Amino acid sequence: MPTYTFKLNGEKVSVDCEGSVRLLWVLRDILGVTGPKYGCGLRVCRACTCHINGQAFNPCSVQVKSIKPTDEITTIEGLPATVDETLHPMQQAWLDYDVAQCGYCQPGQIMTAVALVKQVQSEGREITEADLDSIRNICRCGTYFRIREAIKAGAKAM
Repeated sequence: MPTYTFKLNGEKVSVDCEGSVRLLWVLRDILGVTGPKYGCGLRVCRACTCHINGQAFNPCSVQVKSIKPTDEITTIEGLPATVDETLHPMQQAWLDYDVAQCGYCQPGQIMTAVALVKQVQSEGREITEADLDSIRNICRCGTYFRIREAIKAGAKAM
């Protein structure tokens, strides 16, 4: 069986599995990282959103053989370490704005928000309503208003 190596939440990991296994299942079932959630497996709901090399992506739609040894995968579990804090500012904003109800989509929502804010900040501007409209993560509980407010607050703290 082939071995695949990459960096996960700041640590080098190696897994032995078939190359066609989706990265989401490698993360959850082989490596025990359960923050990214399975929702649809089609990159539609985005409950599994993580970062690859700082960009948001959906591991449910990526085969592990597509991940390079130099790729850095960050999940919600590794997000606080990216700012050397107990919680990332976006996670704190989620708590401050009491966003979560069922909580299933929240890791993906937060990871999408962080990637978007970083992109916007790299362009030297503040987050806009149009930026928030571009987020396509699905929340079955409908806490979109609180999600948007938390993203604005989190962006100010980042």
